[in-house]
Amino acid sequence: MDDSSDIVVEEAAADGEPGRAMRVAHALRARDSEEFAKPGNLVEVRFVKGQSLSLTASRLLALMILTAGGDAWRPVAHKMRKSDIRRGHKGNERIADMLEELHRTLFAIDDLSWRGRKATKRFPLIQSSREEVEEDGAERGWIEWEFTPDARRLIKESETYAVLNRQAVLGFRSTYALRLYEMGALRIHRRQSTWRGDMTALRAAFGIAPELYKDFAQLRRKVLERAKAEIDQLAHFTVDWRELRRGRAVVEIEFFFLPKDAPEQLATVAENERHSAGRRARREDAVEVVVPATALPEPAAVPARVKAPSPPASDGFPEGSIRWSKPFAEIARVHGGGWDLDLIAGAYREQMGERLTKLSGAKLVKSWTGFCQAFAARRGRP
Repeated sequence: MDDSSDIVVEEAAADGEPGRAMRVAHALRARDSEEFAKPGNLVEVRFVKGQSLSLTASRLLALMILTAGGDAWRPVAHKMRKSDIRRGHKGNERIADMLEELHRTLFAIDDLSWRGRKATKRFPLIQSSREEVEEDGAERGWIEWEFTPDARRLIKESETYAVLNRQAVLGFRSTYALRLYEMGALRIHRRQSTWRGDMTALRAAFGIAPELYKDFAQLRRKVLERAKAEIDQLAHFTVDWRELRRGRAVVEIEFFFLPKDAPEQLATVAENERHSAGRRARREDAVEVVVPATALPEPAAVPARVKAPSPPASDGFPEGSIRWSKPFAEIARVHGGGWDLDLIAGAYREQMGERLTKLSGAKLVKSWTGFCQAFAARRGRP
């Protein structure tokens, strides 16, 4: 296997350089792909009791991290067009409301006091922001913001990271699903791809207010089952959990994150590219296809099965080495996560089998692109 990779992450040469998370974020940003890296320290940060972010504010924070890329740790102002925010927020929420929510929401981490004792540190993530104001009230122009020193320190020092998909982030309809997606993306490629905590830790991680879902059966139905349904449909992994009890009461919960196989990955890529309308119905297999009677063909004799001709191999793919096919090789370089091109091509041929004989032109390109993205998401980085 070729050990070369588009993402080269070297050990920091000096104490002033950022950790692995920011170097990966910089490499992903250079690719201009749908994937971006969120530092593990930010994924693990807890909500202060009684506080949480709405879904729209959570999405905005994700877009901020995507936009800042490998420079998120620097004490500089980051900029984003309002139109880019609106691409992910189709409702009536004002951008100003989202920014103000980010400013006032507090997060918590374990720290030490000046005496060296265990302490809880609380801080916001956004230090300041500016929003261009239009006289007609329209939300055009730009916003700019700076992360707080505490947030920048966490970002800079993070050696772990979650690779998130922009389309998936904007596709979730539950803030709890988005939080669980980030937790799973951070752990999916670890040897122990689990998260375990008691009810207090669970509520802090999800930002569940104390007065909500006091009964675990209600929390399971309103939070966990809904989050699982969305993640299983939109993420590159699935999630399940185990409930640990003391007597009849659930005292701890353990989440398991499992990577999807290639067919499931391809289905996920296709779903993320589809319009969100009807997504829940598709998830629940409730989509009904109505075929007009006039469209039904007349009964006809079933012809003998004839194998379709193979697509032309003049450009070397799907037959032969993919390295002789510049368009398909470039797709693998961009979306294949740095894996050897012939390795991906061989896995693709094995997965598709005789179905390759039915693909050509734009359909072949779309199928190959989706497989490369799924291959990289399932295997991680070489």
